[in-house]
Amino acid sequence: MKTSDFYYNLPEELIAQTPAEPRDSARLLVYHKNSKTIEHKIFRNVIDYLKEGDVLVVNRTRVLPARLFAYTVSGGKVEILLLKRLELDTWEVLVKPGRKCKPGVKLVVNEELSLEIIGITESGERHVKFFYQGAFEDVLSRAGSMPLPPYIHEKLKDPERYQTVYSKENGSAAAPTAGLHFTPELMNAIREKGVEIVEVLLHVGLGTFRPVKVENVETHEMHSEYYEVSQEAANSINRAKKEGRRIICVGTTSVRTLETVADMDGTVHAGKGNTNIFIYPPYRFKCVDALITNFHLPESTLLMLVSSLCSREGMLHIYETAVQERYRFFSFGDACLIL
Repeated sequence: MKTSDFYYNLPEELIAQTPAEPRDSARLLVYHKNSKTIEHKIFRNVIDYLKEGDVLVVNRTRVLPARLFAYTVSGGKVEILLLKRLELDTWEVLVKPGRKCKPGVKLVVNEELSLEIIGITESGERHVKFFYQGAFEDVLSRAGSMPLPPYIHEKLKDPERYQTVYSKENGSAAAPTAGLHFTPELMNAIREKGVEIVEVLLHVGLGTFRPVKVENVETHEMHSEYYEVSQEAANSINRAKKEGRRIICVGTTSVRTLETVADMDGTVHAGKGNTNIFIYPPYRFKCVDALITNFHLPESTLLMLVSSLCSREGMLHIYETAVQERYRFFSFGDACLIL
């Protein structure tokens, strides 16, 4: 397939700059795969489409304040984005401008935090070693800021609005944005309905926002992200699959995690590691039955994943309708439920 097969025209004014308040007041487009029909709802109505016995899979990752500003010895300013922790004090990062950041260069963030460039990858990312006293997460919380996507130009008043209400474990450079629509009250109501909520972990990298630059989709190299699936989570999902209950993922990150650890018969295995799974048509899903997701960038890997679940034609129908109905797009935008 061609990357251009996943293009759609999006007016810039539909790119959401601020999150909906309250969280569950965002709009919800519901797409029924079998009938190819669409309904327009509010996100809190998502509970009406969940049934007792369903398993709702969420990603418990938490976004790091991963944007840092540092200075060279000569006073030059360098922007740093944390991508992936390699060892205790060693990270893979993006730097700008790159010409100032050769191996051996030392940078100072503030009196608490400094770093040294120790390597450069083939694709231009830097490996750096941090120097600090105490716990890195505590130092980072004071020195760093939230790494909002490049298409968001408004300043975020409350950093917690770029975290899900069920986030627990620091490690992401971007939020699993489909989960931003849930409130504690909605989560409780879903549990009371008899829906089982299962947590997995995938630390989202900035590769999420990188465009597909190749003409043929099959030749795109997917970025790698760290995941964990506990034995308890695997048992819950496998029990549900055996009993014919639905597995509904919140976000493409949850989908990629489950499809990474699932056998062809849908059996999920506990484990941890790095995944670079790339899901695009005509991918056959092994475990996932339905998806709650946001509206994604044209020609993105996320849009290709959605197309695999509902067909490319279904995806184009969804997105054409969403544009016509003036839905809000991307990280702080509205949501879509594919059943």
